[in-house]
Amino acid sequence: MDLLIKNGTIVTPKDTFKADIGVKDGKIVTIASNITEKAQEVVDASGKYVMPGGIDAHTHMEMPFMGTTTVDDFEYGTIAAAFGGVTTILDFAIQPKDKTFWRPYLCGGARQTPKWLLIMGSTWL
Repeated sequence: MDLLIKNGTIVTPKDTFKADIGVKDGKIVTIASNITEKAQEVVDASGKYVMPGGIDAHTHMEMPFMGTTTVDDFEYGTIAAAFGGVTTILDFAIQPKDKTFWRPYLCGGARQTPKWLLIMGSTWL
């Protein structure tokens, strides 16, 4: 086992309980009340919650707006998100006046790739 998280309070969509988590090759392989197997790294999570990464469903990375651009770019905005426990962002892309809904995506204005979810604001209907 690569990583053992001991004594944490695990939070799932259905339950909250005290347990240990065993990780191997970046994947959770065991959740049990007292894992005794040796691990390369052991983290004591006593008194802490252990939960899946969060999703920020409305971000504004490098978004042009009213003659300015939001302060967070994709590099620093996603680094900050990761430090805060956010593992997924859904970025907002403004539709320019007299353009199609796909214009921000096709122009790479928000750097979306086809595997990312696109959230667009219809500001000129």
